[in-house]
Amino acid sequence: MATVSLPSSIAHGAPDLVLHGEGAEHPAFERRGLRLETIALVRWLSIACQALAFLFVTLVLGFQPRPVLWSVLVGVPAAVNLGVALVGRRSRMASEGEAMLQLGFDVLQLAAVLFFTGGVANPFALLLIAPPTLAASSLPWRHALAVAAMSVMAAAVLAVWCWPLPLPHGGTSLAPLGYRLAAAGAVAAGVAFTAGYAYLASQQTARMELALHVTQAVLAREQRLSALGGLAAAAAHELGTPLATISVVAKELAREGPEAVREDARLLLSQTERCREILRRLTETPEAEDAVHARMSLLQLLNEVIEPHLDAPVRVEAVVTGAPGVEAPYIRRMPEVLRAMTSLVDNAVDFAASDVLITARFDQTTVAVEVRDDGPGFAPDVLNKLGQPYITSRPSGEGSRSHHSGMGLGFFIAKTLLERTGAKLEFRNGKGGGAIVAARWPRERLEAPDGL
Repeated sequence: MATVSLPSSIAHGAPDLVLHGEGAEHPAFERRGLRLETIALVRWLSIACQALAFLFVTLVLGFQPRPVLWSVLVGVPAAVNLGVALVGRRSRMASEGEAMLQLGFDVLQLAAVLFFTGGVANPFALLLIAPPTLAASSLPWRHALAVAAMSVMAAAVLAVWCWPLPLPHGGTSLAPLGYRLAAAGAVAAGVAFTAGYAYLASQQTARMELALHVTQAVLAREQRLSALGGLAAAAAHELGTPLATISVVAKELAREGPEAVREDARLLLSQTERCREILRRLTETPEAEDAVHARMSLLQLLNEVIEPHLDAPVRVEAVVTGAPGVEAPYIRRMPEVLRAMTSLVDNAVDFAASDVLITARFDQTTVAVEVRDDGPGFAPDVLNKLGQPYITSRPSGEGSRSHHSGMGLGFFIAKTLLERTGAKLEFRNGKGGGAIVAARWPRERLEAPDGL
């Protein structure tokens, strides 16, 4: 099973996410595949439609479509379905090749029925569109293309070679060749349109599902880190009493104990002091304890976001400004905001020429944070895609300052995390160059109550 690592950098239109493990070579848009049960159900539906069509043209319109031959042709897929049911394990996923062969069989069976009932001039030739559409929505493009090609070739063959349609009260009728060729062209166009539409829709759905899954993984990771920080602070508090006791006993032994144990007592005392110092640092680190440090200033937020880049080859600066006479808010510590803003700063650092500026502004009703760099800015085609999960054209992360490589979901993750907290995002290029990402919140969505 693949595991997810969650780097925080985001490229300009090419944000980062790395999937390591099995399946990492094709991480984004693999089709879900088809269950045998689904294929059998669609086949039963096709058989039912063909049976209703036969009854309608026979009993209502008076056509004579060779009932014995029709029964044989329709009985074959019914027998295949019964065979699948008897073998069992209908709920298992069919392999890609198996699913392609099953759908190809459906195309051939329908083509055989149409061959004896007027070819593509038969209005029910429209059913040739169904198998390639199903393949396009659930199979890799090569297999879907093979099923679509079979349907188009079947329509082309049926336009030239087919038995004439039996007419009521005897006789037959065969549509002109020009009409049949036009009908085959219509079937081919229908296959191309519906299968292409299904393929693109399923591709977008797969992207969204993957991106949402990774977004949830990012948030879960941040929440686990916050929980671990709380546990560390609680442990520091609980361990203080026994360490104090050990320290008192060690001092007594070092002062009044036998000479043989005094050296060991002094070592024990020094190690106890070291433990107490470690625990003191844990309790003083803001991110270590979410229950105690649930409030933070805007400056603390920005400093925490830029801290990983203080040694970067570009200058990274944080500034907080406010409206005159308005008290600066203390905001709630939210993993979503920290993760997303860190990602935006990582992105800016990667593409800045020399400077990255993170500005927080507040007034009586809003809080806004803006990340600005002096790099090349967003490409016009990328601006239209920002916030969507898509494959990045960014090269491997070894050439970036944050050393991240990915497949283009990081920006989507950051946008999703910020919007969950009530932010409205804006992406634009500065007038003098560089990219700007601005997030704006209603003040009450971020501000921490005084008692928190």
